Amino acid sequence: MEQFLEWVVAFFLLLGGSFVLIGSIGLTRMPDFFMRLHGPTKATTVGMGGILLGAIFFFSSHGSYSAHELLITIFLLITAPISAHMLIKAAIHLELKPIDKTTGLENIGDNAVIEKPLDKAVEKSSATNGDQ
Repeated sequence: MEQFLEWVVAFFLLLGGSFVLIGSIGLTRMPDFFMRLHGPTKATTVGMGGILLGAIFFFSSHGSYSAHELLITIFLLITAPISAHMLIKAAIHLELKPIDKTTGLENIGDNAVIEKPLDKAVEKSSATNGDQ
């Protein structure tokens, strides 16, 4: 049984390490901010989950039960999509131009861009000044 657990730990560590490597390569090789964001948010999150699962199995096989790895996994799974969403919203708000190969450009059009509050205030003040 001990050797089986070693194989399980090795499998999760290799699987997680492979995903982290693929995500890191994707971060450096992608030509666009919108494409580049997929590497760390998707592959690296799954990779860290695999590494942490390997750590959970390893420490549980040695009789040491700890919630640290489980809490780290939950924290990563919650914060990675939220931070990616905030980065994409900031890029859209700053009107960062994607390259032509980026798919989903129809979602980044004028409807997706958040109007700046300053522009609305200027429009309202010019409209009220024009009426007087």
